[in-house]
Amino acid sequence: MTLRVLGVDPGLTRCGIGVVDVEKNRRATMVAFGVVGTSPEESLDQRLLVIATSIDEWLDQYEPHVLAVERVFSQLNVSTVMGVAQASGVVIAAAARRGIPVALHTPSEVKAAVTGSGTSNKEAVTKLVTKILRLDAPPRPADAADALALAITHAWRAGSGAAVATTGPGSLSLTPAQRAWADAEAKARRAR
Repeated sequence: MTLRVLGVDPGLTRCGIGVVDVEKNRRATMVAFGVVGTSPEESLDQRLLVIATSIDEWLDQYEPHVLAVERVFSQLNVSTVMGVAQASGVVIAAAARRGIPVALHTPSEVKAAVTGSGTSNKEAVTKLVTKILRLDAPPRPADAADALALAITHAWRAGSGAAVATTGPGSLSLTPAQRAWADAEAKARRAR
């Protein structure tokens, strides 16, 4: 069975959205991506309404099995954190109304999943998302690439239905990041 994940990189000015289908062998395919933008000139209620309306449309059109949202983390700019938290709340509520499970992932978890390092920069994440999804061009803007990375991360972390062989002929179709992730998961299981 293919797992469809809708990833959201929440933000009040730019909210990245990406939909990915992931097969049992962890092969990920991009379905759609985009960014919902709102103007700081608009009132907060109108900005949140734009995000809510857009996420409703994406959920209705793509019918994901699960939503993956970037976990809000502490930053120096409190107003930025508030905006991200408000946008996240609107997105999470939209999924809850439909009975769609929601998973939260930190930025470092996402970076580690797609690049192998939790300290990678946005360019590295975009480059590997492009490679993992076999895209001809990088998804732009970066918020959309981050949303796709969130979707990939969730599918790989949750497992898409079957264990992945990390050696042998089947492993050759995995990207280096997928192999590193599968190796780390297998090592963790053995250590239990």
